[in-house]
Amino acid sequence: MKVGLFFGSFNPVHIGHMVIANYMATRTDLDKVWMVLSPQNPFKQKSSLANNYDRLHLLRLAIGENLNLLASDIEFGLPVPSYTIDTLTYLKEKYPEKEFSLIMGGDNLATLPKWKNYEKILAHHDIYVYRRPEYELGDLETHPRVQIMQAPLLSISASYIRQCISDGHSIEYLVPTEVYRYLLENPIYGKIKE
Repeated sequence: MKVGLFFGSFNPVHIGHMVIANYMATRTDLDKVWMVLSPQNPFKQKSSLANNYDRLHLLRLAIGENLNLLASDIEFGLPVPSYTIDTLTYLKEKYPEKEFSLIMGGDNLATLPKWKNYEKILAHHDIYVYRRPEYELGDLETHPRVQIMQAPLLSISASYIRQCISDGHSIEYLVPTEVYRYLLENPIYGKIKE
């Protein structure tokens, strides 16, 4: 089984994340996409993150009944900050029958040479890249392990959603319906305007 790993803080998960995950699960040779919730990205400030289990719950609500997608908390038990190579090594040991690939935005592909042991990642894992219009793909665009996908993109970010909440603006339709309903009742990021 070929599993695509879509890493993210998902702080909170939004429809842009879901569009990309579903596209990769249904329009590529991947059998499933695991949305891997990162406790702490080494390049992001921890202070802006909601609780790990709150974000995981929102991710599960977003996925709902979609059997092509899975919310993964695999990094919760690994050292923080999370390094992709360490997670891949752990997954390969735990699930030797599965072939793991990465899903990332073009901005991440351009900075991949800054990642811990990025050569090992490229040597052993395919990378599915969705373009981000404002970013160049960098020198790895033509690497044999890299596949550039034309996934539909929405110009939405988790920071934009948190700012909307902070400013008292509605986030309806920016996040999946079940996520929106949950956040109305549970103000993880602050009170939401209906």
